[in-house]
Amino acid sequence: MKPYDVIVIGGGPAGLAAAVSANDSGAAVCLIERENRLGGILKQCIHDGFGLLRFGARLTGPEYAQRYINEVRARDIDVFTETFVTKTESDGGGFVIHAVNRSGVTVLSANALVLATGCRERTAKQVFIHGTRPAGVFTAGTAQHFTNLMGLQPANNCVILGSGDIGLIMARRLTLEGAKVLGVYEAKPTPSGLTRNLHQCLYDYGIPLYLSKTVTRVFGEDRVTGVEISAVDDAMRPVPGTEEYVACDTLILSVGLIPENEIAEALGVKLDDRTKGPVCDGQFMTNVDGVFSCGNALHVNDLVDYVSENAAIAGKNAANYKKAPRKLLELQADASLLYLVPQTLDLNRDNSKTTLFFRSKEPLDGASLKIYADGNEVLGKRYAFLRPPEMETLTLDFERFGLTENSRVTFKIVPKAQEG
Repeated sequence: MKPYDVIVIGGGPAGLAAAVSANDSGAAVCLIERENRLGGILKQCIHDGFGLLRFGARLTGPEYAQRYINEVRARDIDVFTETFVTKTESDGGGFVIHAVNRSGVTVLSANALVLATGCRERTAKQVFIHGTRPAGVFTAGTAQHFTNLMGLQPANNCVILGSGDIGLIMARRLTLEGAKVLGVYEAKPTPSGLTRNLHQCLYDYGIPLYLSKTVTRVFGEDRVTGVEISAVDDAMRPVPGTEEYVACDTLILSVGLIPENEIAEALGVKLDDRTKGPVCDGQFMTNVDGVFSCGNALHVNDLVDYVSENAAIAGKNAANYKKAPRKLLELQADASLLYLVPQTLDLNRDNSKTTLFFRSKEPLDGASLKIYADGNEVLGKRYAFLRPPEMETLTLDFERFGLTENSRVTFKIVPKAQEG
């Protein structure tokens, strides 16, 4: 059993950044990836727009991933690809990982773990679409894989359900390949993707976007022949009598992502109902000592640059981890926030540079993020606009607020019209 200081599980953008950061902090690092190549989802994202924040360059997904792959290869980091983690357990002083690959069963140990397992797409069954189950129903990521990696065209005439970024990007991609995108349908009253993708992927190509509408039924036997579209009410429930039939041969789903946290749950990690990822502190350490989380396994990020940012923090802190008492303070996110990460502060560890990631629950033009400690406003930051699909970051020095374990710290977004 080979011992390491840090084992990183997941070889996508988060795992790569965490491994590099941990190694640069002096740790002996092992990186485990279940696919045969590193890079995660970025391998199939051939559009550009990656790396603007991290590298100051406009890169494609493979180009962005390759920069980090080169960094991993330039370091003394053990990499296992085509390797599946079958069991994780704590041995009291650290962690034991059981994994299997073509060489057989491998048992590894580490002082700390970084979980960079990414996320998966919601399927038709998870959004309760009725009807038959013919060929031609794909998640947006699957359609992207077929088009960009396999060179296959999955659709001729398609409907896209959900205005998430992958769905918007695939609307453009399929149009460029000669397919007809009949429309993008979104159950919410506002789009779910980044503003830049709405313009670059839909408006620039004349692809219609329909809000407050969803697919309620699929038709077809061997292949999709059409879908039923219904308007939805404020609770996003289909409105009877609004059904319309749209003939198509493909339905592509871009209806959300779910963080992959089976390994985390097996270790007893607590998950946040809002993010569906682990509850963590400012070090990105979970409630289980020595287990860190980052990237889309922690919460779904809209930019890979943010994934790399929080993964680098998690990797560095995993490398420097030593078991010690924790003094945790819960951060309260008001209902005006969709979520806030981290959800806790370790007053013994979190230093003056704690990076927060948050989303507003509603689209707002002109608003302030206000932080209250024991009912007193300690900080207010103005924003020209806030959109739920567009994550915000904020780095704070919590030490200057004089917080204790008994403090009550609340985050609230206040619209400009409601400010006194």
